[in-house]
Amino acid sequence: MALLDVQGITMKFGSLVANNDVSFTVDRGEIVGLIGPNGSGKTTLFNCVSGLYKPTAGRVVFDGTEITGMPMHKVAALGLTRTFQVVRPLKEMTVLENIMVGAYLHNADKEKARKTAEECLKLCYLEEWRDRPAGAMTIGNKKRLEVARALATSPKMILLDEAVAGLTSTEVNEMVALIKNLQKNGMTILMVEHIMEAIMPISSKIVVLNSGMKIAEGAPEEVTNDEQVITAYLGEKFARRLAETKAKQASNREKNND
Repeated sequence: MALLDVQGITMKFGSLVANNDVSFTVDRGEIVGLIGPNGSGKTTLFNCVSGLYKPTAGRVVFDGTEITGMPMHKVAALGLTRTFQVVRPLKEMTVLENIMVGAYLHNADKEKARKTAEECLKLCYLEEWRDRPAGAMTIGNKKRLEVARALATSPKMILLDEAVAGLTSTEVNEMVALIKNLQKNGMTILMVEHIMEAIMPISSKIVVLNSGMKIAEGAPEEVTNDEQVITAYLGEKFARRLAETKAKQASNREKNND
């Protein structure tokens, strides 16, 4: 059984249909990418799944429990948490204190919350920032702090909303390494992302939205060769560049095997 089952989600704002009958599943331990042009309904779908919005129609089932329209704090308590595209740390508090806020969801005891926060601090490579104010961090570190706060809630699954947006190439590589490490440790991840070079290599499945509707779903290789996806979003230039990158990677693997 899938850990997350999104069934026919439709979200309307008056006459605007932001999501139209969107369905897909995420299995345990999987990284699934959600992509599409600006305005395609990705963040709206995240909001419906995480409990920020109650969808107009459809169901969301998480770990066997229907969570459709359930408040975010209750969804998080069940083990489904999220990050936000625009990071808003508690600026005057230290980085450790920021992470402890997430840990308090399951740990009323201050020392237990601190211990959980310390573990998340290490997982997200933020030890040097432990006692420094979160407001002084770079955007790259703030993005990792956002992930650390989500991890502190002890989730079964994390929704990452553009976790690498606005980062330098080095910071993108660091975030990708972090995400892969989370998966290695058993975390299930659904992520919205625009930087294809970051999301494609680490996703086992890609779901593509356009104008609020799902237009494709499948392995990254299948999606990048889908004519609808190329027309709506990727463009032929990206498809060629991705193919060239994969060819180089395959060539390097052959050389290493030799």
